[in-house]
Amino acid sequence: MKKILFLALGLAFALPSLSFAHGPTRLKTVETIEISAPPAEVWGVIKDFNGMPNWHPAIKESTCEGCNEVGANRVLTLQSGGMIKENLEKYDEEGMRFFYRITEVDPKVLPVNNYSAWLIVEDDGNGGSKVTWKGAYYRGFTGNTPPEGMSDADARTAITGVYKSGLKNLKASVETK
Repeated sequence: MKKILFLALGLAFALPSLSFAHGPTRLKTVETIEISAPPAEVWGVIKDFNGMPNWHPAIKESTCEGCNEVGANRVLTLQSGGMIKENLEKYDEEGMRFFYRITEVDPKVLPVNNYSAWLIVEDDGNGGSKVTWKGAYYRGFTGNTPPEGMSDADARTAITGVYKSGLKNLKASVETK
């Protein structure tokens, strides 16, 4: 009986401390925008995996190997000079969507880790389009106590900013044609 009581007390004190030992939680961001243009027209702008500099203001240039084919690798050069390497993992021309993953990024450029995202164009039901950009990721520092600039809030702020600025510029560029 004493052994059982000792074991129960030991677990009661040990389990709460174990809950603090886990790393970061997977974060998710979803941004959408309505665009007054048919889905095929919007998809025509964003479907080129190498064409991001044409609609995203933060992207200076892009180079790509095997673009628009699953397995394609692109390197985005940012206006700030930073670089992001990405891999196209799913591409659905008919469904007007693609899925990609960041394979390499300096957390000082974008404070995320294990990032993946969908970019989707849909009919909004009113003759226009709804574009959804949704991603899942961890903060740039995956240890328990992130340094300044590498927290969950920093990662979420950065990704939200990337999505909002890109979608806003996409809308402006498509609607002014």
